[in-house]
Amino acid sequence: MQVKNRNSRHKRKIRIRKKINGLEKKPRLAVYKSNKNIYVQAIDDLNHKTIATSSSLSKDLKSENLSLETAKKVGELMGDKLKELGISEAVFDRGGYIYHGRVKALADAIREKGINF
Repeated sequence: MQVKNRNSRHKRKIRIRKKINGLEKKPRLAVYKSNKNIYVQAIDDLNHKTIATSSSLSKDLKSENLSLETAKKVGELMGDKLKELGISEAVFDRGGYIYHGRVKALADAIREKGINF
């Protein structure tokens, strides 16, 4: 069953990725979550560069268990990094995951920092 779910998520991810692109001033925020960690990257698809990254593996979050609170903190870190770079808009790429739980908490925390998508 797990292989079927992984393939379904991959198909959704590809279908979503066809429709959205990130630019230098409006990057794509790509989310990946595993059972133990959550990651988010700001990507400039035009130049194929990662602008900023944040994850639950960062020094101050590494000791915490993965939860909604950890996802919120990762989102806040990413929001702060984007603000430092002068970015106020982004495109959210949920990576084929359902917009629910940790993914939603991450997105809401980024929005609270003033990043629009």
